[in-house]
Amino acid sequence: MLNENTSSAGTENHAVSQFSTFFVGDLFFGVDVLRVQEVLLFQQMTRVPLAPNVIEGLINLRGQIVTAIDMRRLLRLPDRATGQAPMNMVLRTEDGPVSLLVDEIGDVVDLDPGSFERPPQNVDPAGRELIRGVYKLKDRLMLVLDVEQTVDLVAERIS
Repeated sequence: MLNENTSSAGTENHAVSQFSTFFVGDLFFGVDVLRVQEVLLFQQMTRVPLAPNVIEGLINLRGQIVTAIDMRRLLRLPDRATGQAPMNMVLRTEDGPVSLLVDEIGDVVDLDPGSFERPPQNVDPAGRELIRGVYKLKDRLMLVLDVEQTVDLVAERIS
């Protein structure tokens, strides 16, 4: 587990926010760890006729039907290379679980809530409406995904 909030003594106990991280293309995202139900290898899906292209299909998760959203398509990124299977990050939402299809699952990171910043103006408009803000890490920027806004945006495309 990465810990971006480690003191030199290693014994300080601050309030931290924990995020499960994932990659979509070159973008590095984090979601509140409490939102993550589970992470799965690619699952067989049932296509949904006439659904927008961001909906990859439906998966049967132990008897529960879960919508799978392709984050690459939602962010208007090129499709994955042939043979590169996405991972499923199943998240809890107000309307029930939803699966985000992502390229790679990262680690759980502990971050100081005081270092949270509003989204920069130069974030691509396709992604700007999906993020709550950012954390500047040592070697990259972590975009904090707004899970409910993401689900609402997909629902708007269905209506």
